[in-house]
Amino acid sequence: MCDTKKNRGLEEILYVIDENGPVPEQEPMRQYYFIKKARQYVEQQEKQAGRPLSAHVTTFGCQMNARDSEKLAGILSEVGYIEEPDEKKADFVIFNTCTVRENANQRLYGRLGQLGRAKRQNPDMKIALCGCMMQELEVVEKLKKSYPFVDLIFGTHNLYKFAELLSTSQESGRMVIDIWKDTDKIVEEIPSERKYPFKSGVNIMFGCNNFCSYCIVPYVRGRERSREPADIIREIDRLAADGVVEIMLLGQNVNSYGKNLAHPISFAKLLTEIEKIDGIQRIRFMTSHPKDLSKELITVMGQSKKICRHLHLPIQSGSTRILEKMNRRYTKEQYLDLVESIRRAVPDISLTTDIIVGFPGETEEDFQETLDVVRKVRYDAAFTFQYSKRTGTPAAVMEEQVPPEVVKERFERLLTEVQSISAEACKIHTGSIQEVLVESVNEHDASLVTGRMSNNLLVHFPGDTSLIGTLIPVRLKECRGFYYIGEAVENG
Repeated sequence: MCDTKKNRGLEEILYVIDENGPVPEQEPMRQYYFIKKARQYVEQQEKQAGRPLSAHVTTFGCQMNARDSEKLAGILSEVGYIEEPDEKKADFVIFNTCTVRENANQRLYGRLGQLGRAKRQNPDMKIALCGCMMQELEVVEKLKKSYPFVDLIFGTHNLYKFAELLSTSQESGRMVIDIWKDTDKIVEEIPSERKYPFKSGVNIMFGCNNFCSYCIVPYVRGRERSREPADIIREIDRLAADGVVEIMLLGQNVNSYGKNLAHPISFAKLLTEIEKIDGIQRIRFMTSHPKDLSKELITVMGQSKKICRHLHLPIQSGSTRILEKMNRRYTKEQYLDLVESIRRAVPDISLTTDIIVGFPGETEEDFQETLDVVRKVRYDAAFTFQYSKRTGTPAAVMEEQVPPEVVKERFERLLTEVQSISAEACKIHTGSIQEVLVESVNEHDASLVTGRMSNNLLVHFPGDTSLIGTLIPVRLKECRGFYYIGEAVENG
């Protein structure tokens, strides 16, 4: 749930705002003004309906989107909506979309069709769409033509304006569309509703400057914009005061954090400052681009008591020739040297990665180079993908597209190799005692709880809800592929 101290502060601000007066020009006061206006509309609708109004937020895609959805949920909560788990029963439904792969677009259209039928049963239902997919002009045109029952459409750059757009949509009774091509704005102090009381994502930057040839993200998320370190520290201070013990620092490429600030600061220095915050016991971050992972960062990771022993370091391909076509700006040899440096500084580090199979022009020799990297690095886990064209990216129009049957066959070989190595890598912790953050009751066995080790592996062990959100020592009794069965250790 939201930070209750922050909510009380917001209520005090809302109390003095005159919603019938002039609209404030400065953010975030402008959005607070529209929160109060939207709240009045919801109260009127509740009186007419004779019941509370409900809302449902569906998130597609990455952890950046998940964090954005917490902000959307926070604003909806402040406006007066209660959460509804079933989107077809909600009075307000918002889809926060992803467009990394084109099949994600098709999934959204299918869900919208189903929701359209629900809206015919409940004409007062409001439907909003936001996120990366909305940054594509052809998508918005299709929505206008084929899904006219959608009430609100906005993109990635003006998410902070959700309260204002919501209020406009409530008053207009027509489809409202507000898409920005890019922005240099970062607006702080927007309400947020956390999924977990004990851990939280924290945006440290937005956008991406890398332009990998297969990736649509820079076109829909815009150029890199770093938050001021003081704003990040202030947010984490508040989270710690509210009981958060683990944070995940989020950015498309956290390693390039701070370069565009008026007073530049490195990601390593930011981590050093965050480590000083009392109450925060674990620090995670993603995603790390290999070309920007500095010696300074490796040193900080090696010395840190709070940075988790897990690093997600996407390789994408083991072939230097293919990496050049991907515009990744490092070689196979540079990547392997980087891994060696990391492991010298942090011997117990868990490394995970992303790999694309079948990129245009990939030969069997190139694929063998990828297998060679997998065997040398011995990843704890790898997220493997079959290359598929993404319209709007340079790779989509490259020659030498690999036949689908070849891609599939290589993908299966890679998966077999990755799973075999990962299972062996995970076993090495058997019998050890590890600190585990308990996250939930086990989905399949209510007598067990599920927690996560510093290296990101899951552990299931006997316990109850009283343990959720606590860090406790657990002995790892049995490795079952990619998770452990364990037992809590008395008195540490």
